[in-house]
Formats: sequence, structure tokens, C-alpha cells
Amino acid sequence: MNKLVTLAFAGAVLSLSPVAHAQTIGGLSFADTTRHTNAMQPTDDYTIVGTQELMELAPLNEDGTVRAIVEIPTGTSAKWEVSKDNPKAVYWEYKNEKPRIVNYLGYPGNYGAIPGTALPKELGGDGDPLDVIVLGQAVPRGEVVSVRLIGVLKMLDDGEQDDKLIAVLTADSPFAHIESMEQLDQEFPAVSEIVGLWFANYKGPDGGMVSQGFEDAVVARQVFDAAAAQFKPSK
Repeated sequence: MNKLVTLAFAGAVLSLSPVAHAQTIGGLSFADTTRHTNAMQPTDDYTIVGTQELMELAPLNEDGTVRAIVEIPTGTSAKWEVSKDNPKAVYWEYKNEKPRIVNYLGYPGNYGAIPGTALPKELGGDGDPLDVIVLGQAVPRGEVVSVRLIGVLKMLDDGEQDDKLIAVLTADSPFAHIESMEQLDQEFPAVSEIVGLWFANYKGPDGGMVSQGFEDAVVARQVFDAAAAQFKPSK
């Protein structure tokens, strides 16, 4: 490489350096690099807002697939969730007056909630919308995606039931054709084990999370149907 080319290359690198380093937000480097859905716009570094009341969306699409709202994209660790105060917003959850960050590896799938559902404690839930982890590539935060339920991870959180539905994207994903936990384990060895280990350990060695193993798609659908039947629209 001659001197002129070397200088030109160095100049290009220097000119790129201001944008090559993402801003630290909420104590998490590169927190501003995760995309959000085009249907929502940021009002600040900690909130995105759209026009739909997310939890009032129907839980099922016309073709029978399930709707899921992505709060935490695959591979990220900032703990975002749909706002209870403003159902059109998704925000970065605060804990101990700080933006909450999972002090572990990033989420092994897209984590979110299923609208139009509420599972009461007497049915093994916590009264909130169903939690779901959608296996596959990262989906922009706030995106509403079509998924297929393939199972449920039975969990205890400090002794209380805290199950996680397992789902796959129904299109444009390596997992799109998967219909059961058995098929997942056959075609993608150890994926379910990774998910189970992650949820059992992401709160740390004394986090109170206990995995009780997986149930199949039939049980997942039973949980979904019960939670959809218990949901009461706010309007």
C-alpha cells in the first residue's frame, strides 16, 4: 500500500470514528443500536410510542396464528416492556431507580407478551399478559409478529409459577416450520436446553428461578386459551 493510499485509508477511519462508537445509555453500551419497529417512534432514550393500544390487539390472527409483541430482541439485555400506564408505549423498565439490565448473556430469543391475554394466579399465572419467547433472529423492539406456539417452559420464580410460552416466527426464519418441542430438539439440538438453562440462571445463583421442564404444544395452547378467555378489555 503506497503512502497516499495509506493516508486516505487512515483519514476514512478517522472520519468514521465518531459514529463507530455507540452512545452509552442507561449504563449499557450500544443501547442505542437496537432497532425499534417503524410503527413506533422514540420520545426519549427510554420510551417508544405508537398509535395502537398494544394489549387491546386480538391475540389471534385471522389465519389462527398468535400475535406476539416483541419487548426485548434476541441477544439484547435491556429489560423493556409494554407500559401499563400508556398502552401505546413500550419503555425501558426501571428497578431501584435505574434502567433495568439483565446481568447475564443476552436473551436467547425475542422476549415479549401476547396481547389480549391475562392468566390469573389460580390458573398458574400472575395476572399479566402471557410471556413468550420467540425463537429466531432479532426482531425490532415493539414489532407485532405472527408466531406459532410449540411448547411452554414451566418455571418457578421464588416459588410462584412463572411459565414462558415457547414460539417460533411463522415466516422468514430457520424455525418457521417447527411445530413441536420434539421437532425442535430433533432439528436444532440443544436449543431447548439453552433456553431452559438461560431462564433458570439469568437472575444469578440465588435468583429464585427453578426450571420444571417443558410441556408440548397442546399444553401451550391450553394455557393460551385460558388466558385469552380471562382477558377483560379496558374499554
